[in-house]
Formats: sequence, C-alpha cells, structure tokens
Amino acid sequence: MKYLLAMYLNPDVLANLPKEDMDAIMTGHQDFIRTIRESGEMIGTQALAPAADSTVVRVRGGLPAVTDGPFLESKEFLAGYYLVECASKERAVELAAMIPDAAIDGFGIEVREIVFFADAESEIPGS
Repeated sequence: MKYLLAMYLNPDVLANLPKEDMDAIMTGHQDFIRTIRESGEMIGTQALAPAADSTVVRVRGGLPAVTDGPFLESKEFLAGYYLVECASKERAVELAAMIPDAAIDGFGIEVREIVFFADAESEIPGS
C-alpha cells in the first residue's frame, strides 16, 4: 500500500530553531532517506518552497482568480512529503515517527493512504 507522509511545519518555529537543531533535522532526513531506500519503501520525496511564496488559483464564472499566499490561514503549512510503499498503515505510522520533524513542537507528519496512483506512463482510468 502507498502512503503520503505529509510534513507540516510552523514557519515561526522553524525560524527560531538553533543552527544545531536545523543541522540535526537535515542529518535526520538524510538518515531517513537512506533507511527507506535500503528497505525498498521509498517512492519519492519533495520539499516545498515556503507557503508565503505560493499562489492560489480558483476558477469562478469560468475566469481564474489568482491570489498570492497560502490557501488557508494557518500556523502550520505543508513543507514537503515522502511517498512510501509499505505493508500496512501501522508501518507507515512507524516510518512517519522516524522523520525528525515529528519530534519538534509546531511540526507534524500526516499519514494518508494513497487511493489512486499514476505516474507519467500510467493510463488514465476510464479513458
């Protein structure tokens, strides 16, 4: 089964982390990536630009309305994700707990099962 391990963070908390904590997080991510590559559970990972740099597009009356900034007013924003394939939700939760961000107040990892997965070569369902 495939799972999205979505990493959420509070930019204010991130901005106030000491350098040694930031270094530990980066090293922790490197170790985590190595672990899930070796286990064969890693599909991919991406880090996202800050939410303040995002753009939201809504189509109303057939016309796009574009606004700067995040979709929701929130203290925590999606910062990146890991896409993994593992045997169970319990294993996905176990993996999420290994992500260094999970141990920091103001950060969190959301575990969501992927119900549909397509890559660039996949057929579109119903076509």
